[in-house]
Amino acid sequence: MKRIGTIDRPLTHDPRNQAPMTIPTREPVGSATPNVTIIGANDSRQNRTREMQLIPEALARAHMHDRLRESAVERQAVRLITARRMQRRAERASMRARRALAMAVMH
Repeated sequence: MKRIGTIDRPLTHDPRNQAPMTIPTREPVGSATPNVTIIGANDSRQNRTREMQLIPEALARAHMHDRLRESAVERQAVRLITARRMQRRAERASMRARRALAMAVMH
């Protein structure tokens, strides 16, 4: 004996496998809303699921972008510090050379 599902106990919970709703014959034609297909709903549900699955990937990509930008800024700061240190060293060497030249000219 085959039993058909009821509202409280449907045959299946998957909306794609449920029987479509039938229009009651008592209603005048055109008074009810047209039959609605669930394809759009399934597509949007599928897209939402896909978007939800891609959120961690997008977050990881944004995180990596931030880390790369921070490391580039830090490398630039290190290069600037190194350049200033070398400039001070060159200035000190220049002053030593001037002093040595002045001492040689004086004697």
